[in-house]
Amino acid sequence: MTKDQTILKKIIISYTYVTIWILLSFTVIIYNKYILDHKMYNWPYPISLTMIHMLFCTVLAHVIIHIMKLVEPCIMTRDIYIKSVIPIGLLYSLSLWFSNSAYIYLSVSFIQMLKALMPVCVYTIGILFKKEKFSKNVMSNMVAISLGVCIAAYGEAKFSTFGVVLQLSAVCFEATRLVLIQILLNSKGIVFNPITSLYYVAPCCLGFLCIPWYIVEFPVLRDTSSLHFEYVLFGMNSLCAFALNLAVFLLVGKTSALTMNVAGVVKDWLLIAFSWGVIKDNVTGVNLFGYVVAFLGVGYYNHAKLQALKAKEADKKVLGTDDESGKLLEEQEGEKSSKKSELDD
Repeated sequence: MTKDQTILKKIIISYTYVTIWILLSFTVIIYNKYILDHKMYNWPYPISLTMIHMLFCTVLAHVIIHIMKLVEPCIMTRDIYIKSVIPIGLLYSLSLWFSNSAYIYLSVSFIQMLKALMPVCVYTIGILFKKEKFSKNVMSNMVAISLGVCIAAYGEAKFSTFGVVLQLSAVCFEATRLVLIQILLNSKGIVFNPITSLYYVAPCCLGFLCIPWYIVEFPVLRDTSSLHFEYVLFGMNSLCAFALNLAVFLLVGKTSALTMNVAGVVKDWLLIAFSWGVIKDNVTGVNLFGYVVAFLGVGYYNHAKLQALKAKEADKKVLGTDDESGKLLEEQEGEKSSKKSELDD
């Protein structure tokens, strides 16, 4: 295979992973909206839906690891599980619960616009946990993103304060979870693949969600006889959610996190177009203008992160070259010394 063919093959594989991730992410979002929205399937029980997803992922991950033996579980001590996995599981359950709840009150397009605040939350929480250094340039960029989202919110035709609070809470919980993964797991050399991640985290989420479910949704489901559900509908929904976790791992593992961010922007625009053209959500010009401002801010942030990563890699190469040169000089000096000793003898 020639060099050009190899490059072409890599490009095709990368675009395949991107396409799969976009399609699955798109499907899960629209699927959840369809189930929860009162104008569609009208099953407004976000905690129950999240619990179904977590139960499905728990069982399937257990089957893959213990019965099919396709994946090896990580070395997990009780101390790491209590101090690391459980806090991450709690944050993940809250993030999923609130983000799914937001679909009842907000349009798909507006939810995607609010999600543009994720870099702002990750950066702010990173500073609080001392994982990020404060920079005036980066903070100015974060302010620009926030301003764009505020403009989009101002132009939202069906604005719901409660829905916005739910979605922003979900973003904050998810950002905190991402920072804690770096602090509690990655710093200890523990890296989960999507199967092991679901194997350890999904049961935690399920356990935490049982508490609000029993208090908030179970009485309503029991009294309205809505406890039964269509197995095919919810089974396919859960399978899509599980497949999305695998797609995220493949996309980041085979390409990069930056590729996923760029693909996320494409997905957001597709969802906005779908929300406006098919679901008939009202997307205003002010909405779009605000999101464009936020989108440019996120794009600049990703560009700056990429440049910083390239500079870091370049520094590593320079240091590596310097080390090799130093070792070579030491070897040459050693050879000269040994030869001189032989001549003196």
